[in-house]
Amino acid sequence: PSLPGEESRSLDSLESFSNLHSCCPSSSELNSDAEEAVVAGAASGGPAPEPEGDRPAAGSQLLSASKERFPGQSVYHIKWVRWKEENTPVITQNENGPCPLLAIMNVLLLAWKIKLPPMMEIITAEQLMEYLGDYILDAKPKEISEIQRLNYEQNMSDAMAILHKLQTGLDVNVKFTGVRVFEYTPECIVFDLLDIPLYHGWLVADIVKAVGNCSYNQLVEKIISCKQSDNSELVSEGFVAEQFLNNTATQLTYHGLCELTSAVQEGELCVFFRNNHFSTMTKYK
Repeated sequence: PSLPGEESRSLDSLESFSNLHSCCPSSSELNSDAEEAVVAGAASGGPAPEPEGDRPAAGSQLLSASKERFPGQSVYHIKWVRWKEENTPVITQNENGPCPLLAIMNVLLLAWKIKLPPMMEIITAEQLMEYLGDYILDAKPKEISEIQRLNYEQNMSDAMAILHKLQTGLDVNVKFTGVRVFEYTPECIVFDLLDIPLYHGWLVADIVKAVGNCSYNQLVEKIISCKQSDNSELVSEGFVAEQFLNNTATQLTYHGLCELTSAVQEGELCVFFRNNHFSTMTKYK
């Protein structure tokens, strides 16, 4: 998104971005329209604006007014926080927000790799995608070998092809042997390309034979197969594996938490996957 008066950069050269284009309102349009609604509400006897800081009523009206003006578009409220002594924006999730997109954007915002206009209060999913797309294009490494360049461009092309999934959900498949071990899927390329670590805490304490090196999907298939077997040893393995999934249904184990504590670096900004949800995470002391 461009500031008023500036021409936004075209992403038409990237065919994979064609489905992301829309006539997005500028942030100033969004905010001014919502502010008018808040003022109108106050003038007609609605809730009076609260002091600067926590303004749940005003924030709610602002979001509601924006949704009415831009039906069909996902609109998110921006919260400005003091982060390492700087006023920094974070995107808050609505009732059914695209958590992969928000988690990634909040890592980039907290790392000050993407900046939003000061005191911008709301933003659409389309605007977030444009900011992310621009960042990916700008982050292309300089002075690299031809082989590295071709490899990077292939990764960028693969990432662009699945970028739209960030608005709905990514297909990631954990493995129970390490906090950074996932089955490699095209979706993981986005995290590699952006150099954002992806963690989970769903670990098995010992390398139990029943679980082994299986990913989640493989383990579910194994359980079904074992339970249908005539071999009592396989039936027993299937039972143990099923018990492990049932006992750790929250997708976080004590062993996994201990591993996270040692694996995540002090001050590291990363994305944490748990309960099929993506969160922005950092380690502080």
